[in-house]
Amino acid sequence: MQTRLSTQERQAEIVAAALQLARGCSPALITTGDIASAIGVTQGAVFKHFATKDAIWLATLRWVHTALLQALEAAAAGAATPRDALCAMFRAHVGFVIAHPGVPRLIFHELQQPQDSPVKQEVRALLQAYRRLLLDGLGQAVARGQARADLDLDAAATTFVGLVQGLVMQSMLGGRAEAMRAPSERVLALYLHTLGVAP
Repeated sequence: MQTRLSTQERQAEIVAAALQLARGCSPALITTGDIASAIGVTQGAVFKHFATKDAIWLATLRWVHTALLQALEAAAAGAATPRDALCAMFRAHVGFVIAHPGVPRLIFHELQQPQDSPVKQEVRALLQAYRRLLLDGLGQAVARGQARADLDLDAAATTFVGLVQGLVMQSMLGGRAEAMRAPSERVLALYLHTLGVAP
């Protein structure tokens, strides 16, 4: 017998199912029927909580936005120095992708769409918030003498995100998100070296 959930709980379940399905399938190919089957309800029950499939993806990206930023902020807050905070954020992002491999597949899919949409706007908002967090951390590293004084903060923030994205792409090609972990430490060490951060 299907457990009766509150609206908020059911929406969270639908979002989790959509993200789980995105681990191994393009979001474009995932149907509301697939999501309904994954959680053991009818399609009508899914539409009771989300009017369209795009509404599900929007809710999913909003969850990603909140969860990823919380993970990054928590990692940075627990670090003793700006350098340690950058390392912790890098590892937290890698860990988040390993735990939720459907996330990059969803984000890359949305960024490929030519038209603007609420879903793409949510991706943009996430990346902008992430960038602000990085710029703050990099600025603190410069102020504390843990990065060179002439560091181009914008370029350094772009490179940070780009390195994680590169690791994600390689892991997607290999079909194993966990494969990111070992090379990520070498990539992080190289990144810190380019910032002029002392070991």
